[in-house]
Parts: sequence; structure tokens; C-alpha cells
Amino acid sequence: MPGIDECLLEAMALPGARGAALVDWSSGLALGTAGESPVGDHETTAAETAELARAAAEYESFAQPGPAAVAPVAAAVGADGPPVEDVIVTTRSGYHVLRFVETSFDSSVFLHLWLDRTEGNLALARHRLRALAEELVLR
Repeated sequence: MPGIDECLLEAMALPGARGAALVDWSSGLALGTAGESPVGDHETTAAETAELARAAAEYESFAQPGPAAVAPVAAAVGADGPPVEDVIVTTRSGYHVLRFVETSFDSSVFLHLWLDRTEGNLALARHRLRALAEELVLR
């Protein structure tokens, strides 16, 4: 089971990968980074992507029907994890995939992968990030 550094290195091995990070969306801090940052600074990218992840996890519009839909903010990191599995942002030059990581403790962590649009494979990236998120061991 890979730790943070191994997980990010595996993400960077994907075709078209430009940068990867493990981010805590409650604080906006990068817990680990690899490769490039779209804005040249991994901490700025972490803070900005954390805002997007927080909105997706907490807004009622994205919540599954059921108890999480009644109180999405309280259920955002409940026993079943966030109601959203991943978020994809498509830009003119790339893809940003934010994959939420479920942990055994009360967490708010996601993997962020930045892919080049011409070289990256979005379907492969989503599939691999899901596997990496499931295997990740946070130490």
C-alpha cells in the first residue's frame, strides 16, 4: 500500500500528467506534491482547488438523495465519505481531476491530478486515481 510520495509518483506516471498533489480541502494545504503547478506555486494551487473540492462536497446540489441531502455540510465527511467521488475541470489546455480519498479517520483529503489535454487520457486517469485513492495509506 503506497504512502503519499509513492501515490503521487504513480499518478505522475500517467500519460500527460503535468502535476499531482494530495490536498486537505478543509485547510487548503498540500500534504504532498509532484511535478508542476498550473500557476507555478503548489500551495496556491492547493488552496484554489480546495475551494472547489469544498464546494462540491458541501453543496446540497451535489449530495446524493438521502440523509446527506438533508444536512450535506455535516455529512460531507461522514461515515460514507463525501457525496462526490471526483470533480473534473476541463480547460483549453488540460484536465484537472480531483478525486476524494476516503480514510478511516475524519478526513477531508483529495488527490489532484493535472493532465495535458493533448497527451492525457481522462478515462485512464479517473480509473487510476480511483485505485490510488483506495490504496493510499496516510501516515
